[in-house]
Amino acid sequence: MPTLLHLDSSPSTSSISRALTHDFVQTWKAAHPDGNVIYRDLAASPPKPIDAFWIGAAYTPRGARTVEQAKTMALSEELISELEHAEEYVFGVAMHNFSIPSVLKLWIDQVVRSGRTFSYGEQGPRGLLQGKKATILVASGGVYELGTPAGQMNHINPYLKAILAFIGVTDVKFIMAGGAAQLMTGAVDRETFLKPTLEQVRAAAV
Repeated sequence: MPTLLHLDSSPSTSSISRALTHDFVQTWKAAHPDGNVIYRDLAASPPKPIDAFWIGAAYTPRGARTVEQAKTMALSEELISELEHAEEYVFGVAMHNFSIPSVLKLWIDQVVRSGRTFSYGEQGPRGLLQGKKATILVASGGVYELGTPAGQMNHINPYLKAILAFIGVTDVKFIMAGGAAQLMTGAVDRETFLKPTLEQVRAAAV
């Protein structure tokens, strides 16, 4: 049974990035009628920031952890399990100050773990989540396509590409919905704005 991990990180339930991931999931379900979708709303249930106790627990062998250490690592283990069980991921990301939302960074800190999603060997670090693919749907107020002058301010694409590659996910596609600020000014209506991006989303979901 194919499994898709659906991750939303925008705080607004009516956001562009959520609209895109919703459409991606509906298209994916139609193409995989026997498939399973794991949904994680990071804005509704943000992970806690890691601290010194968390780090100590993470580097304590599982069988040697105290009850409190095991409780501290429970969410991290659950999030990593979702990544392991899914063959494909779709992330909805709204640009915040040229980078990712803070809740997505909290999620990253929980899942990028030595011995669980990457390991160190003679050749350096090796990602352990092999054979997965990810589609990142990015919404931004301005247009920050890489390769343009404004694209130099886009820290989402290179960062997420590097993080995912570090844990073994190298099949990564970005779909950009730039210029969403036009919706607030009334320069364009929502349906017209979404149409070209939704075409890309639907093509990527099948």
